[in-house]
Amino acid sequence: MANGKIEDVYELVRRLPASERLRLVEQIARELSSSATEEIKGQRFDWSSIAGCAPGLLEGEDAQTWVSKTRREGDERRQNALRGHR
Repeated sequence: MANGKIEDVYELVRRLPASERLRLVEQIARELSSSATEEIKGQRFDWSSIAGCAPGLLEGEDAQTWVSKTRREGDERRQNALRGHR
């Protein structure tokens, strides 16, 4: 749709009462949600796209241990930065 047509439609929508505009937004959201769900069906996630994101896990480290350690290290870095240490 050309930009001018979008503006024309928007002007028409702006004239509607708030309740009708809200109803229109809900209807559009439902339609988009349904369309997105249909697009996703049948698609497979490419797990190789996240390779290397959690290097410790590939070396046999427990996932929860790795998450806890990574969070603790991040907290320590932030605390040191706040204190002026690097």
